[in-house]
Amino acid sequence: MVNAFVMVKTAAGTAEGLVDRIRSLPSVDEAHIVAGEYDIVAEVEVAEVYEVLDTVAGDVRSLDGVADTRTYISMT
Repeated sequence: MVNAFVMVKTAAGTAEGLVDRIRSLPSVDEAHIVAGEYDIVAEVEVAEVYEVLDTVAGDVRSLDGVADTRTYISMT
């Protein structure tokens, strides 16, 4: 299994609506609104590393209101 943490920066006022949509994605285990440079942190769990790219580029970044993402793949 591959675990990754995806930091999501949203357009102003869209974090609350986006967090539920991100939580509903099949590869996302958890998603939380956070304070800081990014607005949402999502934990992704997939079988292969390339699926992280598919989830972030194909699913998360395609949602209206997503301004930027940063992905961190867990090494443990």
